[in-house]
Amino acid sequence: EAMSNHASGQLTAAQAERPFFVGIDIGGTNIKYGLVDSRGRIIANDSIATETELGPESACQRIGDAVRRMMASQSLTLADVTAIGLGSPGTMDIPKGMLLEPPNLKGWWHFPIRDRVRAACDNIPVSFANDANAAAYGEFWVGTGRVHHSIVLLTLGTGVGGGIIIGDLSIDGENSHGSECGHIIIDFHPTARICSCGQGGHLEAYASAVALVKRTEERLATGAESILRDWIAAGKSLTPRLIAEAADETVNDALALELVLETAMYLGVGITSLMHTIDPGAVILGGAMTFGGAESSLGCLFLERIREEVRRRSFPVLARRTTIEFASLGGDAGFVGAAGIARTHFLNPPSSASTASAPSG
Repeated sequence: EAMSNHASGQLTAAQAERPFFVGIDIGGTNIKYGLVDSRGRIIANDSIATETELGPESACQRIGDAVRRMMASQSLTLADVTAIGLGSPGTMDIPKGMLLEPPNLKGWWHFPIRDRVRAACDNIPVSFANDANAAAYGEFWVGTGRVHHSIVLLTLGTGVGGGIIIGDLSIDGENSHGSECGHIIIDFHPTARICSCGQGGHLEAYASAVALVKRTEERLATGAESILRDWIAAGKSLTPRLIAEAADETVNDALALELVLETAMYLGVGITSLMHTIDPGAVILGGAMTFGGAESSLGCLFLERIREEVRRRSFPVLARRTTIEFASLGGDAGFVGAAGIARTHFLNPPSSASTASAPSG
């Protein structure tokens, strides 16, 4: 099967630095997995369809088979792997290795996924993490955050995911609900927007893809002028990508641009609270809804608007010193970070994690 790699070109197992780790990133649609060396470099990676409807037992078996195929493609076996990292969406009980009631893995509830994956992978030790925390660890270890001692990652997509890494430690929390940055409150009024979790006023209710579409629909319903109206009438569906297309400088639709920058303003408010709580070295923005990121003029405008809001609201020293930047690993962050978390668990026992410095990458 075709294996992809970072643009820097394929690293062979012979060039890689042992020990090797496998990272697995379970999503609602696809399961991504990869083989990573001790410096976080990808040797091989691929994905399979999640097929949630087949249930979690089937998925664990298929993960085991897929990882074996990947190892064989490098003339290796599972015996060459020191540990496996597994990232999955919450809710979860991390110490017990259990999925609790993840909303986007229907029918996978109350399932001991860590131990089942371990059994399917020849009993190689498995570390379990929240998917957003795993992605955050990937960016911290070898991505945008690699020069920082602590980071917050916000993943902007259907929802707003969060991950916090301090030192070598992923902030999982006492009840495996740590780093839920999408659920910090940015509006406490009784009229606040309702989040996907059912609570009012959360950041996700304002700055997610779902929220952007909803805010756009509301504005169009009030009769606001926009090319989006014509596009929808012509049969296009309203998505963040369509809104970004309208906001782009080539089309320059005022309403679309206003809605994108309003999303940035809400993020700036939320990010300020996170900075005042954690004082991280960097706040990193990833996920599908970064409006083209650093490569696009709209993405740059979006980022600058976030920074401007942070400057307006945060302690001056934090506004000056905190890096706010786009993520750099894209869809690889989850499996790379899961492998990195496994690496810290098996190279530095957790007792030393609180004092450990950032791994060299």
